Amino acid sequence: MVQGMSRTYDQLAPRKPTNLSVNEDLLARARAHNINLSATLEQALIEALRRKERDAWLAENQAAIERYNERIAEHGVFSDTLRSF
Repeated sequence: MVQGMSRTYDQLAPRKPTNLSVNEDLLARARAHNINLSATLEQALIEALRRKERDAWLAENQAAIERYNERIAEHGVFSDTLRSF
């Protein structure tokens, strides 16, 4: 599992050739710096999925988060009486 992602992906799945259109200047500069395009794309996809899944989770749970925050604001947390700071 990729850290932070709510779902795993099969890291052993075979690679699939894909055609992409890339700005030619970016491509030339990346190649000049020996940047692995496949690895860079996979990492970018992991990060994009992490953001999308996080945003979806927050949207799905927004009402519960708001209710929880309201309850804490009104009643505090169980450890309020135990804190020494």
